[in-house]
Amino acid sequence: MYESWFSKFLAGDDTLWVMVEGELLFSSDKEWLLPLLEYIDRGYSQPVVIFDKIMGNAAALLSVRAGGEVVFSPLGSRLAVETLEKYGIRYHISEIVP
Repeated sequence: MYESWFSKFLAGDDTLWVMVEGELLFSSDKEWLLPLLEYIDRGYSQPVVIFDKIMGNAAALLSVRAGGEVVFSPLGSRLAVETLEKYGIRYHISEIVP
């Protein structure tokens, strides 16, 4: 279901999408960790699907805090994958780098 959304996300300029039940809840075109921090600051507390352009370990930890159930990213670090696995978050990362 979310694979088609992932293609749309990759084609766009946004750096973060947060979705729940197929609905776009939050989006941002800001850089680095700011979009995830802004999302968390809004106080949402439901399980979400996160699309992020780069999934480093800090973003993975923030994804845990944001209630992430599934993470989609074209690029992620090995450490981020370990963090996601530790917290039981499913992930679809196209390329995993050291």
